[in-house]
Amino acid sequence: MYRLGDEEINAIAKVIRSRKLFRYDEDSECIRFEKRYAQYLGVAEALMTSSGTSALVAALGGLGVGPGDEVIVPAHTYMATAVAVLQVGAIPVIVDVDESITLSPEALEDAIGPRTKAVIPVHMWGLPCDMNRIMEIAQRRGLLVIEDACQGVGGAYEGRKLGSIGHAGAFSFNHFKNMTCGEGGAVVSNDARVMKIARCMIDCCRFFWDGKEDIQDFSAAGSRASEIEGAMMNAQLDRIEDMICTMRQTKKQIIASTTASGQLQASPRHSPDWECGTKICYLLPTAEAAESFVSQVGGVIAAKTGRHTYNEWDPILNRRAGHVPAMNPFNWEQNRGCRMDYSLDMCARSLEILGRTVMIDNNPDFPPQKIQELIDRINAAAESVCTAAAK
Repeated sequence: MYRLGDEEINAIAKVIRSRKLFRYDEDSECIRFEKRYAQYLGVAEALMTSSGTSALVAALGGLGVGPGDEVIVPAHTYMATAVAVLQVGAIPVIVDVDESITLSPEALEDAIGPRTKAVIPVHMWGLPCDMNRIMEIAQRRGLLVIEDACQGVGGAYEGRKLGSIGHAGAFSFNHFKNMTCGEGGAVVSNDARVMKIARCMIDCCRFFWDGKEDIQDFSAAGSRASEIEGAMMNAQLDRIEDMICTMRQTKKQIIASTTASGQLQASPRHSPDWECGTKICYLLPTAEAAESFVSQVGGVIAAKTGRHTYNEWDPILNRRAGHVPAMNPFNWEQNRGCRMDYSLDMCARSLEILGRTVMIDNNPDFPPQKIQELIDRINAAAESVCTAAAK
């Protein structure tokens, strides 16, 4: 969360005073946000959900992913990406990231098997994936693409908003995201049939509101948003573009001022002119150098951010995906031929890269003095750390 103030307070107060908190009430804030957000992204339709995870589940369900299917996910993402695959009864196949700390197109191509139905490129930490190469591979190999843009709200790839490029996209509005209503999310697509199914994944009674049309009715858990969330998101949407543009420019300034000497290497980036700019990433020569750099500058090593790297996804690695064995997709007959032999060192290249990658938080409200102090601190650390590593 970056900016929050009277605009959000007033929007929420208006909903409470109206006593219309249900998203299907007249003059719905949720529906207004969905229309505005779809227009902002350049997609046909957007639907609010209760979380980014439920948005991924709705996208996967809308695209018909289910038991017997494999879905490729990157080794570095929040565990919910893999959990969403299991929620629709499919099996996640975990593959390497590259030095951009996003999905490696080479690893994607190598991992495609006879049961691979989809891939979820994750724009992790607001860093765009190499979408041109990923989409080319997907088209050539017949894969569905679900963009996990949960951490990429407001960012773009070569002018196209993240989440709008694949067959469907998912967003999170969690407290830690660029736009927030505390929790919440959205699923988007240009495919009307995908969105009809996604509506029913989000709202188990949607058939009663819209009619069955050409979609067979089915039961689903549901993950609707409330009007309070919709109101807050409308206020947040008014803020996003200015914040992202500011962070993008600040990041460019910091990287230019800290890599000019050639001592420090910025992590490779796809479409830097369009990314979110939320994290400033450096690739250090060794894990030890990364540790020393963080001790002097601050920030965090990408390998040590909690449940964002596959070797800490204990329920996945241990193939525990249901509250009872019969509800565990790893045990289902349809998935018997799917690849699920996970190990702690299965993506050793990813672990090596992540152990050398340092991430420093950016903020749209950094004053010039703080930016310069950060630049000076980074340059001083680079001088000592990189010189020591070169010996």
